[in-house]
Amino acid sequence: MLSIGELSKRTRVKIPTIRYYEQMGLISAPERTTGNQRRYSKTELSRLSFIKHARDLGLKIEDIRELLTLSANPEMPCAEANHIAANHLGAIRARIAQLQRLEAELARMATCHADNIKDCYVIESLSNHGLCAENH
Repeated sequence: MLSIGELSKRTRVKIPTIRYYEQMGLISAPERTTGNQRRYSKTELSRLSFIKHARDLGLKIEDIRELLTLSANPEMPCAEANHIAANHLGAIRARIAQLQRLEAELARMATCHADNIKDCYVIESLSNHGLCAENH
């Protein structure tokens, strides 16, 4: 059995986050010692590691909850898990595309070599962004 501090160290999940996951029902409320200290089993350690990895991948709590439910039923078809992963991959790809557009715009803006703000391409670009969109 692990204390909350040991569980935190092993999973690299902060103690308040562990408590939050308990409140959300993602991990079971642990057994308590006579001194009222939480004690976690290897099952909770494994489940918390699963949640941590899913969060590191950027999955939403709702998706993690569904994946946890699916993982508890190993005979179920994998289609729903694949659907969750595919939807998240699509969202990540859209975000990457958005970040690449932002990178390109900032790269153009950062090439300004004006001496004065009145001639500064950075300021001009930010000031005229909405106007450019209306003219296109």
